[in-house]
Amino acid sequence: MDSIYIAYEFSVTPKNPATEILIAELGHVGFESFVENDTGVTAYIQKQEWNSNILDDLYILGSAEFKIKYSHYEVIQTNWNKEWEKNFNPIQVDGLVSVRAPFHENPSLKFDIVIEPKMSFGTGHHETTHMMIQHLLALDLENKKVLDMGCGTGILAIFAEMKGAQPTDAIDIDSWCYQNSIENVQRNGCKHITVLEGDSSLLKGKKYDVIIANINRNILLSDMKIYTDCLHQEGILLLSGFYKDDIAIIESEVVKHGLFFDKMIQRNSWVALKYLK
Repeated sequence: MDSIYIAYEFSVTPKNPATEILIAELGHVGFESFVENDTGVTAYIQKQEWNSNILDDLYILGSAEFKIKYSHYEVIQTNWNKEWEKNFNPIQVDGLVSVRAPFHENPSLKFDIVIEPKMSFGTGHHETTHMMIQHLLALDLENKKVLDMGCGTGILAIFAEMKGAQPTDAIDIDSWCYQNSIENVQRNGCKHITVLEGDSSLLKGKKYDVIIANINRNILLSDMKIYTDCLHQEGILLLSGFYKDDIAIIESEVVKHGLFFDKMIQRNSWVALKYLK
C-alpha cells in the first residue's frame, strides 16, 4: 500500500530568512521533506504523523515580521515524481560536482551525481547538503571507511564512493529514505555502499574513518557519544543540519568527547562543521 503524505504549500514574504526558519520549525514537528521555490516552500509529512493542529506551535507563523500563507492537500507517494519534477532543477557545487535528476542533461563536470529524491531529503539544493559536498570535496577519501548517518537520498554516501571511499554504510530511520537510497546507489553504479534502515543502535561495534551526520540538532546532540566512539583515532566527523546560533551547544558536546574543531562552512544561516579526533 502506498504511503500517503500531506503537502503544505507555504507562500513566504519576505522569503529570506523566513523560509529557513520555517523549514527548521517544520522539521521539529515531523515534516521530512522540503522543496523550495520562488515564493516559499512546499513541505511534506507522512499522514500518519500529521494532525490538524500540527502548525499551532510554530513561532514564525505568529511573527509580525513575516507574512506567511499556506494551504495543504494529500499526496499519494506514487504521484511524487510529478511533484518534485516541477521544482527539482540541477545544481553544481564549486564547478566540480553536478547533482541532477535522470532527465537532466549531464554537464560533464568531474563528478556527476544522479538523484531521484522522491520523498527523501537530500538533493543538494538545501544549504546543509551543499556544504557537506564541499567538505567531502576537500577530503582524501581513498579507501576510507565512511558512515553517512541520516542518509536521506544517499547523495553523500554516493559522492563519498565517487571520491574513493570504501566501504560506506548509509543509514536512515525512515523506510522510504532507505528504499530511495538503495535505488540511488544502484542508479549511480556504486558497489561499496551498504544501505541500512534504523538508528544509531546499528553502530554498535563499528568503526569509521569519516562520519557524515547531516541531521537535526537534537539528534546530533543525543547521538554524539555514539558517533565519536565509532571514529578511528585521527578520524573526521562532519556535522550539519543546524544554524550558526547552534554552534556553541554542538561544540560543547563534541569537545566533551575528545574531538577538536578544524573547519566551518557557512551558507546563509546554516553551517557545516568539521571535527578531528
